[in-house]
Amino acid sequence: MNLKDVLIRPVITEKTTSLQEDNKYVFKIDRRANKILVKQAVKSLFAVDAKSVNIQIVRGKKKRNKFTIGQKPSWKRAIVTLKLGDKIELFEK
Repeated sequence: MNLKDVLIRPVITEKTTSLQEDNKYVFKIDRRANKILVKQAVKSLFAVDAKSVNIQIVRGKKKRNKFTIGQKPSWKRAIVTLKLGDKIELFEK
């Protein structure tokens, strides 16, 4: 797997912006990615060292459309904790 394909996009919500104060950043990642690949991708794309990586699977919500019930797709997110003094410039703008 190519390291550029591991991180899909950053997740920017009210909760994730409050996590940035603790030097934690949240990304939507590929379903096949693991902690080692995420750590390597952050290091190669942003030139910062990750202290730890936590991965969660976010289950898709059920949605109802009149008579049919569907489900949103599940996705995977990674919470990356950086070492002290490191920042990702993408989030600072």
